[in-house]
Amino acid sequence: MPRQPIDIDVESYKALPYASGVTVSGPVLYTAGFTARDDAGGVVGPGNMAKQFEQIFIRLQQVASAAGTGLEHMVKVTIFVTDIDRAYADPEQWRRYFTGRPASTLVEVSRLKSPEVLVEIEAVFHIPD
Repeated sequence: MPRQPIDIDVESYKALPYASGVTVSGPVLYTAGFTARDDAGGVVGPGNMAKQFEQIFIRLQQVASAAGTGLEHMVKVTIFVTDIDRAYADPEQWRRYFTGRPASTLVEVSRLKSPEVLVEIEAVFHIPD
């Protein structure tokens, strides 16, 4: 079975960039939680949530590619942010990566690994045949 977004029959849900659910069969990749780090391990974009989203999705694309898949095959994404208002102030900073309409959860947490880290993301990908 190929990756298939599942929606409930409510127009406002169908218009979202993410699906209510996603079905897949076959190999699946589960990622660790990624924060915005450069190759040396330093935080990218301290205080800049958009920059951190961008860096994390670069890393998610890299691990997906290493497994033989891509962002379009993302099944589920869980996003942890330290300020949900900032995350929703410009939702296009992260929604643009939802090319395959994954299921999605966005949660505000009191803090992450270090004060400079504003975002952490983990994802599940379908690995197509």
